[in-house]
Amino acid sequence: MEKFEVNILGCGSALPTTKHYPSSQVVNIREKLFMIDCGEGTQTQLRRSRLKFTRLNHIFISHLHGDHCFGLIGLLSTFGLLGRTATMHIYAPAELERLMQPQLDFFCKGMDYKVEFHSHDTRTPAVIYEDRSVTVSTLPLKHRIDCCGFLFREKPTPNHILRDMIDFYEVPTYAINRIKNGEDYVLPDGTVVPNGRLTRPSDPPRSYAYCSDTIYLPELAGLVHGVDLLYHEATFANSESARAKETFHTTAAQAARLAKDAEVKQLVIGHYSARYEDENILLQEAREVFPSTLAAKENLCIAL
Repeated sequence: MEKFEVNILGCGSALPTTKHYPSSQVVNIREKLFMIDCGEGTQTQLRRSRLKFTRLNHIFISHLHGDHCFGLIGLLSTFGLLGRTATMHIYAPAELERLMQPQLDFFCKGMDYKVEFHSHDTRTPAVIYEDRSVTVSTLPLKHRIDCCGFLFREKPTPNHILRDMIDFYEVPTYAINRIKNGEDYVLPDGTVVPNGRLTRPSDPPRSYAYCSDTIYLPELAGLVHGVDLLYHEATFANSESARAKETFHTTAAQAARLAKDAEVKQLVIGHYSARYEDENILLQEAREVFPSTLAAKENLCIAL
């Protein structure tokens, strides 16, 4: 099975602590890296992860609060110092380009690579990136400013060839791609060999949903239904539910309720408030609702 991993670089919230870095993740799909959010210290965490800088070409920013984007200018500057030449693509609300361009012009003069901004509407689900392996769509969220999450869906792969059967029926090379894509094979005497005798099904495509800062949105369950892994912010415990509503954040139990309603396979919670020295209270409250819950932590790698 091809690689599909989620690497947690930071899982804290707005106030800095000595325990957690602000929000950032890297999704590794078949050794192609996609960054989600880029809080302060992200480039340091990227070094610690031992992921290869050169394979990161796409950065997705959920919203323009500092704990989700203050690390961008440092990361982009470092790429310039490393001699990067490949274009870096940044997907974010439209205001980011206006805010970032003066910083790039001042701090990153003479870089050998281009930074290309792609704006998207955070209010409507839409595919904003696609290649041969994956699509990335926005997930509308409700926060104090425009905000969205991101849904990564792996594309189905062709069936796997059964080499011994291909050899047995002496199937020519030119016919193999058609067989991979589901066609039967017709022998020279007209006998039809069913595709199921020549192939086995490919692995089912995997999916990952990232839900950044948001008030509890029950309707989100329909958009992330059945995903293999759901990351959802869980800033507060139940005792602070009024504060969560006031600041447009979610409690751990609410995140778990969404995961349960969406029938996801696994939930990982993060974006912890600095008030919690031990996030186990959040994990326990989530697991009471949805047992298959993990607590995010720096340098955690989750394989799908």
